[in-house]
Amino acid sequence: MTKPPLPELLNAAVTAVGGTERPGQAAMADAVAVAVDDHSHLLVQAGTGTGKSLGYLVPALAHGERVVVATATLALQRQLVERDLPRTVDALHPLLRRRPQFAMLKGRSNYLCLHRLHEGVPQDEEEGLFDQFEAAAPSSKLGQDLLRMRDWSDETETGDRDDLTPGVSDRAWAQISVSSRECLGATKCAYGAECFAEQARERAKLADVVVTNHALLAIDAIEGAPVLPQHEVLIVDEAHELVSRVTGVATGELTPGQVGRAVRRAAKLVNEKAADALQSASEGFERVMELALPGRLEEVPEDLGYALMALRDAARTVISALGSTRDKSVQDEDAVRKQALASVETIHGVAERITQGSEYDVVWYERHDRFGASVRVAPLSVSGLLREKLFTDRSVVLTSATLKLGGDFNGVGASLGLAPEGTAGEDIPQWKGLDVGSPFDYPKQGILYVARHLATPGREGSRTDMLDELADLVEAAGGRTLGLFSSMRAAQAAAEDLRGRLDRPILLQGEETLGELIKNFAASPETCLFGTLSLWQGVDVPGASCQLVVMDRIPFPRPDDPLMSARQKAVEEAGGNGFMAVAATHAALLMAQGAGRLVRAMGDKGVVAVLDPRLANARYGSYLRASLPDFWYTTDRNQTRRSLAAIDATAKAEGK
Repeated sequence: MTKPPLPELLNAAVTAVGGTERPGQAAMADAVAVAVDDHSHLLVQAGTGTGKSLGYLVPALAHGERVVVATATLALQRQLVERDLPRTVDALHPLLRRRPQFAMLKGRSNYLCLHRLHEGVPQDEEEGLFDQFEAAAPSSKLGQDLLRMRDWSDETETGDRDDLTPGVSDRAWAQISVSSRECLGATKCAYGAECFAEQARERAKLADVVVTNHALLAIDAIEGAPVLPQHEVLIVDEAHELVSRVTGVATGELTPGQVGRAVRRAAKLVNEKAADALQSASEGFERVMELALPGRLEEVPEDLGYALMALRDAARTVISALGSTRDKSVQDEDAVRKQALASVETIHGVAERITQGSEYDVVWYERHDRFGASVRVAPLSVSGLLREKLFTDRSVVLTSATLKLGGDFNGVGASLGLAPEGTAGEDIPQWKGLDVGSPFDYPKQGILYVARHLATPGREGSRTDMLDELADLVEAAGGRTLGLFSSMRAAQAAAEDLRGRLDRPILLQGEETLGELIKNFAASPETCLFGTLSLWQGVDVPGASCQLVVMDRIPFPRPDDPLMSARQKAVEEAGGNGFMAVAATHAALLMAQGAGRLVRAMGDKGVVAVLDPRLANARYGSYLRASLPDFWYTTDRNQTRRSLAAIDATAKAEGK
């Protein structure tokens, strides 16, 4: 049967979601259709307001093969499954003469485990928690959450954590969930036929479109244990996050607390000799970690090396014992063994990886006030992993509002292991790039102001001139300010200072849940919201409540960041510019995301103020500015304040 023309399909879908076709949407849909048909790879930059979800869903559904859509945020997953896909499928059904099916799939730990719920947590350290199920009035928040989750388990059709409202703490959820390694398996578990995670997988196998997240995509591609169903087309939305998420999945960590838990879990399940060896190795590792100082380990110290080898060997012995003494007739015992085995296997894998000392890994110590010291290992680069595991045997479309850094796709393409179309060499997959622009008129809707007169920020110390400038800008804007800071310490200092100066509500990240903070910020135009990393990318507040976005400084990675500094050094040793390839690219991506918080709708107007003179004065400033929306650019502080005051006056006159 001949497929209906793509413009007809797109128009039907756009009408179904209650809108009109947006600039760039048709061009994006055409490019996606070509990439899918050609089995090629496409990078698409689509600005906020483009309607990129329909720009890729319509050609993907029309193609007819199974599609996996991977996103970085829960908000977009929900938007796709609860709004965009149902309406689009309904609209296309008469034209395609078939009704594509869709499903959401997440990692196993996101689903309630019925075995864990009914049989309890098989760990000594958690004994008594489920006894609170029987209490008439649980005294602790944890007990109350457990009771609520038990009641919810009788009502939910999905068992999906995100369908539990209000949510619960990670500790509470851990009592009723398991990782893939801890799972008994559908055939051995008494609750296998009812398992929520297995039901989600079965729905995914039957679906034409499977919506998942970057982390599960990375696990599926990298760990060699297929989780996602076979698919011919992969669409990665919010693709600017992909390298970071894949790096996270490929990172291993060991802490004394983690090792101690594994020892306790295994102690009663193996012979005394094996248990004592693991206990002794755990104590040796803990002694080494007590003296650990934060920083990269270019060579593994001798004491750490010996401790890790002891852990590795003892863990191997315990794994062998657990595997050979499994009693398949006792379900609860299986659950205990499975969780113990998962814990010890993790320790063995990380210890062996570090002691092998690959030149492609970076090893470092971290120290947290709350959790103590840890040793971590991460890949120097994930481009090779992605090239080999993700970009073979399927067409991949990657899209985001921020893929062109410094004015082109080259940096992002290289980080993904891809080469521009037409590049010599057959071993490296090639990409095509398309920037479909934005429906917003950035030069008329926004101003990029750089405070060129301020002192260059240093590593430490108070920036009184920056705080003075910030207070002036906030006052001129009448509040309405989203403050994006490079560290939590800087955000706290700014909030404390301005609370003493201005008669404006200053909300601070960490003093309330992020969702509640954003809700309150959006509801009150006089309010300011200050915070760090998650605010740079996670705030969508169109309208008059956000008319000033302030960045306290260019968000370069810390010079002592072990992974970033190692990557920078590797580029330099290969003859490249490590600073531009790593630090400047990192900063450009964050700044592009941060600046994107300002204009979220057609009527939005305001200022992005960068209180770091290097954006105007340094040689790399032009690269960073080229990564931002095309706002009207100025270093004139008086003009900026007048503009903010005028925007504020207009909003007040309109009752906003």
